[in-house]
Amino acid sequence: MEIVANVLVGLVAVLHMYILVLEMFLWQRKPGRGLHRFDPETARATAPLAANQGLYNGFLAAGLVWGLLAADPTGFRVEVFFLSCVVVAGVFGATTANRRILFAQALPGALALAAVLAAR
Repeated sequence: MEIVANVLVGLVAVLHMYILVLEMFLWQRKPGRGLHRFDPETARATAPLAANQGLYNGFLAAGLVWGLLAADPTGFRVEVFFLSCVVVAGVFGATTANRRILFAQALPGALALAAVLAAR
């Protein structure tokens, strides 16, 4: 079960690195604009906000990588903390911005968190 947990944590970290790239560097290009169906003007106006969100997603990814690399009990505690942050951020995003965030962010985080706790 530990291998499954580590793989899921790694996938959530990769997902959040992808979100960082999308929101910080591709927001005004087709992949970023297509995400919310923004026209170029709206994408330009919201780019600073998206970059800020992207940075936070990068912090989540960094924390998850830290958890994977750290020895227990620190690694376990760090993974639980950052996965809990992912789930809370996903639920908040789903209720305030877009329901898709529940499935794209909170669900993967919750599955990884469940696997980490089960592997313990």
